[in-house]
Amino acid sequence: MKKVEGVIFDWAGTTIDFGCFAPVHAFVTVFKKAGMEVTIEEAREPMGLTKIDHIRTMLSMPRVSALWKEAYGREFTEQDVESLNADFESALLETLAAYTDPKPEVLETIEQLRNQGLKIGSSSGYTQKMMEVVAPEAEKKGYRPDFYMTADGTGGLGRPYPYMLYRNMEALKLTAARHVVKVGDTVPDIDEALNAGVWSVAVIIGSSEMGLSEEEFHALSEAEQEELIVRVEKTFTEHGADFTIRTLGELPGVIEEIDQQLQK
Repeated sequence: MKKVEGVIFDWAGTTIDFGCFAPVHAFVTVFKKAGMEVTIEEAREPMGLTKIDHIRTMLSMPRVSALWKEAYGREFTEQDVESLNADFESALLETLAAYTDPKPEVLETIEQLRNQGLKIGSSSGYTQKMMEVVAPEAEKKGYRPDFYMTADGTGGLGRPYPYMLYRNMEALKLTAARHVVKVGDTVPDIDEALNAGVWSVAVIIGSSEMGLSEEEFHALSEAEQEELIVRVEKTFTEHGADFTIRTLGELPGVIEEIDQQLQK
């Protein structure tokens, strides 16, 4: 019987940290310390990449690149990237534990999937050192996947490369890519899934792409919420997501639909 065997989740913005705020605040802080006022939107745009690739991408943005030249009188170098990354890691590690609350419906959905016999994996743009803070804190709050992988375990090749997903498949003994679902909240999550040949599911509410805290989202009118949901859904669909879901509570229904497609 051909069915989904495992689900591999992203972390911040997908299963924990509604709105994916821990890294955003750290990026803004580190660039400010380096003499550049970057916007929340600029800090969010590369979300989902490994953190050093995220910094490299931000520095390559025309406005941020111009700010760097204005501050330092030259183009940025790889040494600058590494220096900013080291500062970012320090800033993030100071506050990371506070951003590990599971998002709504996560714990119930994970339990439901496990009761159906599915393996639960995960991949992250966080480093191993960061995950050594995140994973135990999330576990205290009830969320613990069967396995996690960072780019530290794949020779630094994080998203959009597929290798973190392949390491999950190997560790969880999943037989084929078509029997695997990847759930994320950013465009690089979708790219990672497509490059691995697995099913891509993008979660909308509480995503980094949406970029709002839980309080900010619920402060919107129903019409404003709907308009924002439709906009984020359009972005995910245009980038190739097989399915979009508003919250993780919809995931079991999507997996049932994938199971039916696999039967055919």
